[in-house]
Amino acid sequence: MDLQQRDELTSILHECMETCNHCFDACLQEEDPGHMVNCIRLDRECSDFCGYVEQALTRDTPFAEELLRTCAVICRACADECRQHHHDHCQRCAEVCDRCAAMCEKITAA
Repeated sequence: MDLQQRDELTSILHECMETCNHCFDACLQEEDPGHMVNCIRLDRECSDFCGYVEQALTRDTPFAEELLRTCAVICRACADECRQHHHDHCQRCAEVCDRCAAMCEKITAA
Protein backbone atom coordinates (compact mmCIF):
# COMPACT_ATOMS: atom_id res chain seq x y z
CA MET A 1 0.00 0.00 0.00
CA ASP A 2 1.47 3.33 -0.99
CA LEU A 3 1.33 6.48 1.12
CA GLN A 4 -1.58 8.00 -0.81
CA GLN A 5 -3.67 4.82 -0.41
CA ARG A 6 -2.87 4.72 3.31
CA ASP A 7 -3.88 8.35 3.72
CA GLU A 8 -7.17 7.80 1.87
CA LEU A 9 -7.83 4.67 3.89
CA THR A 10 -7.09 6.25 7.27
CA SER A 11 -9.34 9.16 6.29
CA ILE A 12 -12.35 6.90 5.50
CA LEU A 13 -11.65 4.77 8.59
CA HIS A 14 -11.74 7.91 10.72
CA GLU A 15 -14.91 9.14 9.01
CA CYS A 16 -16.53 5.74 9.56
CA MET A 17 -15.55 5.73 13.22
CA GLU A 18 -17.03 9.19 13.75
CA THR A 19 -20.19 8.44 11.76
CA CYS A 20 -20.81 5.21 13.68
CA ASN A 21 -20.30 7.06 16.95
CA HIS A 22 -22.84 9.67 15.87
CA CYS A 23 -25.32 6.97 14.82
CA PHE A 24 -24.76 5.11 18.10
CA ASP A 25 -25.49 8.25 20.11
CA ALA A 26 -28.48 9.24 17.97
CA CYS A 27 -29.96 5.73 18.28
CA LEU A 28 -29.80 6.05 22.06
CA GLN A 29 -31.79 9.29 21.79
CA GLU A 30 -34.59 7.71 19.75
CA GLU A 31 -38.04 7.47 21.31
CA ASP A 32 -37.77 3.68 21.60
CA PRO A 33 -34.06 2.74 21.58
CA GLY A 34 -34.97 -0.85 22.48
CA HIS A 35 -35.71 -1.67 18.85
CA MET A 36 -32.30 -0.22 17.93
CA VAL A 37 -30.22 -2.65 20.00
CA ASN A 38 -28.57 -4.40 17.04
CA CYS A 39 -27.86 -1.10 15.33
CA ILE A 40 -26.33 0.34 18.50
CA ARG A 41 -24.23 -2.78 19.02
CA LEU A 42 -22.91 -2.84 15.45
CA ASP A 43 -22.27 0.92 15.47
CA ARG A 44 -20.08 0.40 18.51
CA GLU A 45 -18.25 -2.59 17.05
CA CYS A 46 -17.64 -0.83 13.77
CA SER A 47 -16.49 2.41 15.39
CA ASP A 48 -14.08 0.65 17.73
CA PHE A 49 -12.63 -1.54 15.00
CA CYS A 50 -12.23 1.27 12.46
CA GLY A 51 -10.46 3.35 15.11
CA TYR A 52 -8.13 0.48 15.93
CA VAL A 53 -7.33 -0.21 12.26
CA GLU A 54 -6.64 3.48 11.67
CA GLN A 55 -4.12 3.47 14.52
CA ALA A 56 -2.58 0.17 13.45
CA LEU A 57 -2.01 1.44 9.92
CA THR A 58 -0.18 4.49 11.21
CA ARG A 59 2.15 2.07 13.03
CA ASP A 60 2.73 0.18 9.78
CA THR A 61 1.23 -3.01 11.20
CA PRO A 62 2.30 -6.28 9.60
CA PHE A 63 -1.33 -7.44 9.92
CA ALA A 64 -2.84 -4.80 7.61
CA GLU A 65 -4.45 -7.25 5.18
CA GLU A 66 -6.04 -9.34 7.92
CA LEU A 67 -7.32 -6.25 9.72
CA LEU A 68 -8.70 -4.73 6.52
CA ARG A 69 -10.52 -7.93 5.57
CA THR A 70 -12.11 -8.09 9.02
CA CYS A 71 -12.90 -4.37 8.93
CA ALA A 72 -14.75 -4.82 5.63
CA VAL A 73 -16.89 -7.59 7.14
CA ILE A 74 -17.76 -5.49 10.19
CA CYS A 75 -18.49 -2.39 8.09
CA ARG A 76 -20.77 -4.37 5.75
CA ALA A 77 -22.66 -5.84 8.73
CA CYS A 78 -23.11 -2.38 10.24
CA ALA A 79 -24.25 -0.95 6.89
CA ASP A 80 -26.76 -3.77 6.40
CA GLU A 81 -28.24 -3.18 9.85
CA CYS A 82 -28.34 0.61 9.55
CA ARG A 83 -29.99 0.39 6.13
CA GLN A 84 -33.00 -1.29 7.81
CA HIS A 85 -33.82 1.87 9.78
CA HIS A 86 -35.42 5.00 8.30
CA HIS A 87 -33.50 7.50 10.46
CA ASP A 88 -31.20 9.90 8.59
CA HIS A 89 -28.31 9.06 10.90
CA CYS A 90 -28.70 5.35 10.13
CA GLN A 91 -28.87 5.94 6.38
CA ARG A 92 -25.76 8.15 6.52
CA CYS A 93 -23.97 5.52 8.60
CA ALA A 94 -24.85 2.79 6.08
CA GLU A 95 -23.45 4.94 3.27
CA VAL A 96 -20.14 5.64 5.02
CA CYS A 97 -19.75 2.03 6.20
CA ASP A 98 -20.25 0.81 2.63
CA ARG A 99 -17.59 3.23 1.36
CA CYS A 100 -15.17 2.12 4.08
CA ALA A 101 -15.79 -1.56 3.35
CA ALA A 102 -15.29 -0.96 -0.38
CA MET A 103 -11.96 0.78 0.24
CA CYS A 104 -10.78 -2.03 2.53
CA GLU A 105 -11.80 -4.64 -0.05
CA LYS A 106 -10.13 -2.73 -2.89
CA ILE A 107 -6.82 -2.53 -1.06
CA THR A 108 -6.80 -6.19 0.00
CA ALA A 109 -7.70 -7.31 -3.53
CA ALA A 110 -4.79 -5.41 -5.09
